Amino acid sequence: MATLNDFQSKQRKYIPIFPKASGKPTVYIEGYPCEDDEPMAATGFHGEQIRIFSDQVSRYFQINPHIYIGVDSFIYYREGDVTKFVAPDVYIVFGVAKYPQRRSFYTWSEGAVPTTIFEFLSDSTAYQDRHGKFQVYLGDMGAQEYFIHQPEMEKPAEFRGWRRSPSGDIVEIAPDAQGGLFSEALNLYFRWENQLETHVRLLRPYLPDGTPITTSTEEHHLRMEEHHLRMEEERLRMEEERLRMEEQHRRMEAERRAAAAETLAAEETQRRQKAEGELERLRAQLANRENNDI
Repeated sequence: MATLNDFQSKQRKYIPIFPKASGKPTVYIEGYPCEDDEPMAATGFHGEQIRIFSDQVSRYFQINPHIYIGVDSFIYYREGDVTKFVAPDVYIVFGVAKYPQRRSFYTWSEGAVPTTIFEFLSDSTAYQDRHGKFQVYLGDMGAQEYFIHQPEMEKPAEFRGWRRSPSGDIVEIAPDAQGGLFSEALNLYFRWENQLETHVRLLRPYLPDGTPITTSTEEHHLRMEEHHLRMEEERLRMEEERLRMEEQHRRMEAERRAAAAETLAAEETQRRQKAEGELERLRAQLANRENNDI
């Protein structure tokens, strides 16, 4: 599995280093509601994007036990004020334990705020996602980065991001020529691509060197391909071993036949020499007998 091993090596290289948070994992604090009556995904496009994207970043960051991935759950960011909460589609928190899972995330108890937040636009949330939430997320709550993306292909493409500058100002992240954005906090590059079969404009994460972070389906296919490659390599190795053994057997058989022929030739020479010696002896006897008769 050379390809996956290569990716894992890059994964260890590129995941940011950060301190542990000062608090502790908190599953639930009484008095802070952890759910409402709203469905998780506003549209199928929205839900497909959240499902795939959250799986990608969760699998990528799984090697570090102090990175928490939240999906459409409440974040309370002001102790004692139950009105100060948000519920991003996906958010990533550095420095806090990955487990246990939380019913909500309480910034003061955990001692950390989300590092980066993602919202995927739907008709009901798009205006606030574009115009109001970056101030709440980056200004009030203190997150480092905020990204929005339009996953529905029938709507105009829209992928934007903001970050807090070292001075504390909120600045929009400039896209590159392909419309992609780089997350300095996550050390990842993001760019969207159209999924024609699902009509989802899928936001995808890449390593800084351009290596894509696979979806679960892609990783499964990659593992199957590598498994088949290993099986084929093993089949070829066994075939080469069989041919080598056959060649060795043919060589040994040829050597055996050559030795047998050499032995047979030596025995034939001995028989001929013996016969010639016997013939000479008989000739000598006959000559002696003829001389005696004279």
